[in-house]
Amino acid sequence: MLLTGIVETLITAFNGAILFYVLLVTSSYFILALISMNGLSGYLKENAFVEYKILKASDLAPALTVIAPAYNEGKNIKENVHSLLNLNYNNYEVVVVNDGSKDNTMEVLIKSYDLEQIDYEYTERIPTKNIRGIYKSKNPAFQNLLIADKENGGKADALNVGMNISSNPYIICIDADCVIHKDALLILSKPLLEKSDKHVIATGGVVRIANSCVITAGGLTEINAPVNLLARIQVIEYLRAFLLARMAWGKLDGLLLISGAFGLFDKEIAIKCGGYNHKTVGEDMELVVRMRRYMLENKLKYSVSYIPDPLCWTEAPESFDILLKQRSRWTRGTMETLWIHRVMFLNPKYKILGLLSVPYWFIFEYMAPIIEFTGFFITLFFAFLGILSFQYFLLLLGFVYAFAVMFSILTLLTEEYTYHQYGRVRDFTRLLVGVFVEPIYFHFFTVYAALLGNWEEMRGNKAWGDMERTGFQKAEDKK
Repeated sequence: MLLTGIVETLITAFNGAILFYVLLVTSSYFILALISMNGLSGYLKENAFVEYKILKASDLAPALTVIAPAYNEGKNIKENVHSLLNLNYNNYEVVVVNDGSKDNTMEVLIKSYDLEQIDYEYTERIPTKNIRGIYKSKNPAFQNLLIADKENGGKADALNVGMNISSNPYIICIDADCVIHKDALLILSKPLLEKSDKHVIATGGVVRIANSCVITAGGLTEINAPVNLLARIQVIEYLRAFLLARMAWGKLDGLLLISGAFGLFDKEIAIKCGGYNHKTVGEDMELVVRMRRYMLENKLKYSVSYIPDPLCWTEAPESFDILLKQRSRWTRGTMETLWIHRVMFLNPKYKILGLLSVPYWFIFEYMAPIIEFTGFFITLFFAFLGILSFQYFLLLLGFVYAFAVMFSILTLLTEEYTYHQYGRVRDFTRLLVGVFVEPIYFHFFTVYAALLGNWEEMRGNKAWGDMERTGFQKAEDKK
């Protein structure tokens, strides 16, 4: 009798803990969504009458260097670089770093932009792998383009090379497979010109999915919801992350992550912090946390801005094999960053970062897949033994599914009422189908990818994993 009572008490406590965690997660998502929607509303009103053409012509426009690391990007590299060279900004240079590609990336660059190797003096303030050569174009139309060809050392090492050879005080780090909105630099640099007693050390931008969109002359000319279901679900996922999460953290001054696909940084602060850490596969998140930690520890006033405009478009994986490599790597990167900066956890010295941001990432981002996996199978096991009612199990699953669908619909509606990038009914319908399918078709896969990431990290796996591209759809391909 006593043993039975103890077992029943433990099962009740377990059920209560799982239910409490689910309610905590869902309520935190809604709170972030409310903060984000309020922030979006204020941002859109504030910027409704901003004339970015004035900034383009202004002598006060900050000098920028766009750094694009490239590894096996031969399929898209010509169009990507073309888009970078045609941005609406006067005072900038483009540095493409070929990180020892095994495909024809370098050959495509040399042929497309009439490159020749030059002598180029620079100071190696951050140690990197050997640079095999630096190239410039013989065509005056591409005078602001610089190409560095180096030994393979990973994305972080390639970005550090770009930082070393850049000649401007601000750097914009992007992925070479991205297509940038023509006004992206104007919009992203605006926080640098706004009057404030705080030093803007970084500005994050939104990344959107370009699969099934049409690229013409390096620019996005037609926005479509992806035909591929896996890519379409990632559209919804990215909208949730950038519109209803990072916008909120930006408003709370607790943003820990600026996407490696598109972000602006103060070069001097980044170099003082040691540049990108090549020992982690989550170099983008780790650098942001390290820069913020540096400013706090040195008692320097600073800010990290967030821009919700759709400025950058990237190609998402369309196969589970490639997606698995990406998501397991994201988990490993999160684990490494949280471990490196574990001193910040619940430490009031680091203000909102230590008391809210880092604990939130640990409990609701890193631990969530582990808790979900464990809770699901223990609950299912109890249900099979008859200890727990199957009705309770199904009710919990139904609640989680309903919440996931409802939150994703809220995300789509937020997109519709703000930036309205998917104007056709066909596109909205495709995304809506993805909303209902995602919790079954996609979510369990991401949990598995996160668990795999944990296993790989424990085994010491530091591999990046090749991200094979299918290539963007070009206007001529539609003919």
